Amino acid sequence: MGESKFVSLAFLLVCLVVQRVWSHGYHPLSKVAVHKATVSLLDLAYIKASPAVLGLQEQTAEWVTLEYSSPIPSIGDWIGVFSPANFSASTCPKENRRVYPPLLCSAPIKYQYANYSSPLYKETGKGFLKLLLINQRSDFSFALFSGGLSNPKLVAVSDKIAFANPNAPLYPRLALGKSWNEMTVTWTSGYGINDAEPFVQWGPKEGDRMHSPAETLTFTRDSMCGAPARTVGWRDPGYIHTSHLKELWPNKIYEYRIGHKLNNVTYIWSGNYQFTAPPCPGQKSLQRVVIFGDMGKGEVDGSNEYNNFQHGSINTTQQLIQDLEDIDIVFHIGDICYANGYLPQWDQFTAQVEPIASAVPYMIASGNHERDWPGTGSFYENMDSGGECGVLAQTMFYTPASNRAKLWYSIDYGMFRFCIADTEHDWREGTEQYKFIEHCLASVDRQKQPWIIFLAHRVLGYSSCICYAEEGSFAEPMGRESFQKLWQKYKVDIAIYGHVHNYERTCPIYQNICTNEEKHHYKGRTLNGTIHVVAGGGGASLSAFTSLKTKWSIFKDYDYGFVKLTAFDHSNLLFEYKKSRDGKVYDSFKISRDYRDILACTMDSCPSITMAS
Repeated sequence: MGESKFVSLAFLLVCLVVQRVWSHGYHPLSKVAVHKATVSLLDLAYIKASPAVLGLQEQTAEWVTLEYSSPIPSIGDWIGVFSPANFSASTCPKENRRVYPPLLCSAPIKYQYANYSSPLYKETGKGFLKLLLINQRSDFSFALFSGGLSNPKLVAVSDKIAFANPNAPLYPRLALGKSWNEMTVTWTSGYGINDAEPFVQWGPKEGDRMHSPAETLTFTRDSMCGAPARTVGWRDPGYIHTSHLKELWPNKIYEYRIGHKLNNVTYIWSGNYQFTAPPCPGQKSLQRVVIFGDMGKGEVDGSNEYNNFQHGSINTTQQLIQDLEDIDIVFHIGDICYANGYLPQWDQFTAQVEPIASAVPYMIASGNHERDWPGTGSFYENMDSGGECGVLAQTMFYTPASNRAKLWYSIDYGMFRFCIADTEHDWREGTEQYKFIEHCLASVDRQKQPWIIFLAHRVLGYSSCICYAEEGSFAEPMGRESFQKLWQKYKVDIAIYGHVHNYERTCPIYQNICTNEEKHHYKGRTLNGTIHVVAGGGGASLSAFTSLKTKWSIFKDYDYGFVKLTAFDHSNLLFEYKKSRDGKVYDSFKISRDYRDILACTMDSCPSITMAS
């Protein structure tokens, strides 16, 4: 009863609390005072970039070397990377009515201080810098500014450089389709439907190839809900294509490549990729699943440092790439890249995860940094999405949701049933989402799919984060009120969340009470509750734990990492928590049981009155 007293007050305060705890400070690109920029060109100042043409050997990313000099160097001088290369006021949208047009109307896609790799720059006025650029459908220029980020003065501008084919099809990302034997391929290009026909050439390894057409989507500045997505963070997203590869044979290896047939009947091709088709529902085979949230985008060249995101994000990405042969599917459960309205970040994120997403299904869930914006139907009317209001996430990545704007869906993967919630929409009892989740749980044939996993971004179960402890709920206000009876009734094994940037595992629990004292090996009917896991340590700045002792918490870790589930068969499941820094296991447990154990009733899991009684 004591907990319920806090709910009303906590819910009223939730917007304030979320903004305070999870805002992560200012986005690095928001620190650039774009509209204050002025021209202060110096005769002896210069910035040179090489090579002039990138991707001559079909590379999708390439290092650029910058040499620059200023006759009046200062500690606040910085380099901005702009794309398209023409960043002057002439490119500002017509509706930007100002008496004195700004020099800039868009933020740089990345920046770095002039003394980053040249510590004597302030004394010598000369420096060099290496930056990694990815193909983003347009040319680039580099600008040297004085005056720091808050009062930028343009000192010098480089010549333009560009990729050999800026429109090339890039960054394929796989996802499971609406049936178990369907794989989708989504990619980005500069070719609209009037320019070329998009398709995927694919077939069994060493077998015949077929062509599957692709649908094409894009969006405009008007699709965004607010600033900075509609203003300084806007950049043309190009075109996003999705092809559906159907009637796959279970566990068969398929090869594919992306193609565009141009109007002049020439073809543009991507590189070659391959994937393994998913197992059929109920199939007994080794099935390995990785789950995490809140990873974000890193920059290997050190630019755009954002609250230590780079180290955790890059470590997680690299560890998954290293482990890829032992991973069958990935779930990134919200807070994907933290673009926060700076749209070029999405291209950079898809480039970062391409080695993973091009090889195994990369499934996402909706997080506050993808969806939340006032007056757009999000459950929390925060401004965490930077004006994106879900458009980028639901366009850049495919999910088998029946409505792309409502990212709740289910996945059948062999012996697993995954029910994925969208915590940025109302989940309470009686809502459309609640009914969907109940159907997802109730419709499972546990003899075929014994392992039910519930996934969501915000913590609807249990977390010892100091932010939740201050609210008195140890979860989202009203978080588990509606769903906990479903978890118990349908015997959900594990519920996994992001949002809180750490790792934590609970005991099997129902209504705040541990239903079992075992910690590492659950046998037979002894679970009797759901194990709740926070796996939000993908890469974003870490969240502190409360000093309060929570009896239901078995293991906590203030570090970056991810969760791995391995189903060996219908009776044995292994859970592991691995750190991103070394890939080693720091927490684990096993579940061993037979089908008859699932049939047995536990508290509140069976009707109180049956025909037999």
